[in-house]
Amino acid sequence: QVQLVESGGGLVQAGDSLRLSCTASERTFRVGWFRQAPGKEREFVGSIIMSVGSTVYADSVKGRFTISRVNAKNTVYLQMNSLKREDTAVYYCAARTVVGGAYDVYPYWGQGIQVTVSS
Repeated sequence: QVQLVESGGGLVQAGDSLRLSCTASERTFRVGWFRQAPGKEREFVGSIIMSVGSTVYADSVKGRFTISRVNAKNTVYLQMNSLKREDTAVYYCAARTVVGGAYDVYPYWGQGIQVTVSS
């Protein structure tokens, strides 16, 4: 059972930047970020393959958000720039240890962290 802990959320103004962290209790194959705004379905944000660092992003965040990792720390970062009000949501990281599979399907999830962007 992989444990995931997110940190770095908070309240920022539109146009600001924020960096979220996700630390896993063990090595993983792929880590993804998702978000869920009030009254909306959970949305895929992006993911990274830990071994090679390759990433994929949702169109809604492409060019503004960047995912990176530090393998020695089993930690993944979500750097969010040029934040908009519509980025307000609870952000979750998720992980899978099995190689392969869909980039948006994960068995292990963090508890979520709030990001609020004010205008």
